[in-house]
Amino acid sequence: MLALMGLGASGIASADTVVKVGFAGPLTGPVAHIGKDEQYGAQLALDDANAKGVTIAGQKVRFELAAEDDQADPRVATTVAQRLADAGVKGVVGHVTSGATIPASRVYEQAGIPAITPSSTSPKLTQQGYKTTYRVIANDLQQGAAMAKFATEVLKARRIAVIDDRTAYGQGLADALVESLKKAGVTPVGREFTNDKATDFAAILTKLRAAQPDAVFYGGMDAQGAPLLKQMRQLGINAKYLGGDGSCTSEMIKISGTAMTGDVYCTQAGIPLERMPGGKEFNERFKKRFNAPVQLYAPYSYDAASALVEAMKLANSADPAKYVPMLQKVSFKGVTGNIAFDPKGDSKEGAVSLYQFKGGKWEAFN
Repeated sequence: MLALMGLGASGIASADTVVKVGFAGPLTGPVAHIGKDEQYGAQLALDDANAKGVTIAGQKVRFELAAEDDQADPRVATTVAQRLADAGVKGVVGHVTSGATIPASRVYEQAGIPAITPSSTSPKLTQQGYKTTYRVIANDLQQGAAMAKFATEVLKARRIAVIDDRTAYGQGLADALVESLKKAGVTPVGREFTNDKATDFAAILTKLRAAQPDAVFYGGMDAQGAPLLKQMRQLGINAKYLGGDGSCTSEMIKISGTAMTGDVYCTQAGIPLERMPGGKEFNERFKKRFNAPVQLYAPYSYDAASALVEAMKLANSADPAKYVPMLQKVSFKGVTGNIAFDPKGDSKEGAVSLYQFKGGKWEAFN
């Protein structure tokens, strides 16, 4: 696709080649704040690439982001993926949740379009063997092991109850935790399930209260995690609250309000923004550009979009058939750290961080 960009000295119109990059994630609904956060991260990366100027196959390139709302719904995600493929995008940043990313990845594989997720952590994603599937974040196996070790060795919790929302993300994270707990000789005192639309957890929590847990882990997003925590406190369950990255958000704090008392912890794939090599500068530029704070994975979305651009430059082509193999050779210093992929498409340097709610905010646990 060509777009006229003005007249040169010769009077002949110069043209930049427009390369469309797709973004897919929840832009409406209860976790829209996470989706918009990642959309903005990808947009900033393409803005930067355009500002620096990228030439591919002798043509100056201008990148454009085509964003689609998958509503964090697996069925909508496949429709969105096909829409992006039909629109001729050359690569995709997304999806946001594992439940959406896994089914969508089949569409991208069939279309031969690379998709790099900034935040989908289910191990199943890269176990499918697809050549077009990548992620720039640690997976649930790493998160589950980190939380299990923290809960048992640091918090000394032994009576741990586990709840998940039955999504690919929430259940995957909870399963990874339970597996790691068993290796540590700890069997959960309760294992309960809800869904990612629920708001009433009274029945589940009443059942768990009888088990007298000293810690409750929730695998899911903040839209359910926050009311779950509030109802725990209302029922007099003063157990430590443990969550995954879906709980490591400012929205979790906002919705939970005064229920964020006692010990509240979460794991997050990756490292704290302030400890990222380019975190401070990124945070300042992000807030200035979008008039909003970084919610969660915007830096990873930035690096995902940058990885697509880097692979195109290595191949000297924006044709997915030509540059997909180059993703295996991508290696650069991103905002979040060194960006490079293993043969499965996983990040070579996936890290996990632990946070504690303290002083009205999430603080990295030392």
